[in-house]
Amino acid sequence: MHAHDLSPPKPAPRRILLAVTGLTPQVVTETLYALAVRADPPWIPHEIHVLTTKAGFDNVRLNLLLGEGWFHRMRRDFDLPDIDFCAERISVIRDAHGKPLDDIRTPDDNRHAADFITEKVRELTSDPASELHVSIAGGRKTMGYYLGYALSLFGRPKDKLSHVLVSEPYETNRSFYYPTPYSHPIYFLRGGKEVAVDASQATVDLAEIPFVRLRDGLPERLRSGKAAFSQVVECASRGLQPARLVLDLRRHHVFADNERIALKPTEFLVLLWLAERARRGEAATDWTQDAAVDEYLALVGREAGQESREYLVANKVLIRNKGIAIRLGKYFEPHKSRINRALAEVLGDRHADRYQIRRSEENKARQFFLPLAADSIDICAGETGAELVAACAYARLVTKQEQA
Repeated sequence: MHAHDLSPPKPAPRRILLAVTGLTPQVVTETLYALAVRADPPWIPHEIHVLTTKAGFDNVRLNLLLGEGWFHRMRRDFDLPDIDFCAERISVIRDAHGKPLDDIRTPDDNRHAADFITEKVRELTSDPASELHVSIAGGRKTMGYYLGYALSLFGRPKDKLSHVLVSEPYETNRSFYYPTPYSHPIYFLRGGKEVAVDASQATVDLAEIPFVRLRDGLPERLRSGKAAFSQVVECASRGLQPARLVLDLRRHHVFADNERIALKPTEFLVLLWLAERARRGEAATDWTQDAAVDEYLALVGREAGQESREYLVANKVLIRNKGIAIRLGKYFEPHKSRINRALAEVLGDRHADRYQIRRSEENKARQFFLPLAADSIDICAGETGAELVAACAYARLVTKQEQA
């Protein structure tokens, strides 16, 4: 037997069924039936989590879990293994003061529901060993929308989204929970008269819903930390907006996509140097050449002052190593890496890519550049934060109008 055959088996993924419910807890058992009984191969969750309102909590607990509730009956009917589903797995949406919401009706209710649902999905997808199946069949339409959108924001390739489909007349019948493996009469009104139907004859299908996965475009701080729904959506939508890099000469602040990028003084100066070249249409820079070294030192002296630590260190290292490409590269490369890493930490890998310093492969030369058009870069000494960004945008608009 080969050595690799002795390695321990890969642990099974932590399968989680997540659903929203309102006053119809049946969607939980219907979805479980479609996944664990009807699907081929079956997908049996290890855990079931439900997001609901205060009224929904009582409906789930009383109908599915209490005593011989329908969840327990279903497990027995189909000989399903243990599934971790109890009252502690039912999460009630709360307002800003931590009070459980009875319903979701006002704009504030919707905002709290969005944030609550988003945080739950973020939490469950943060476990690399988990595999999530999300059902949007229950609850108010806004709850299903937020749950589906949250999965689009945080979902991974293995996660799934679905809606359960139940045949008539069982779909709207509050006495129906799943197709039983034996005859079981339930009743509904037809023309004012009570009519019996057999629950075992119902058809339950699962419609899997494709969704766009935006997780890779989110910075790590949002994937691993709590954030509002609107904040995560705004971050994920950045790629739809034109790139804009703003450098504040007065305070040495950098903004990309309206987000502050924290850089150390020397990193700011390296980025400023490449940004100025990009604005002049001289994007590619071989920073191992004497002319590039002289240009960079002149910029550092101008912006930081020739008595500054940044200038004294740069001058000592670069002048001493002029003509030695490897040593010059060792000065600039770490700064490039720290700039690119700072952009990725704030913007996420996908959105940071359009701002990060790149290396040109043309003629195998050491050519480095910012992949930005000249009109995507603002260099100014204005106000801080959003005011600076707005001032630069206004100045650019005025310039375009004057040129027109």
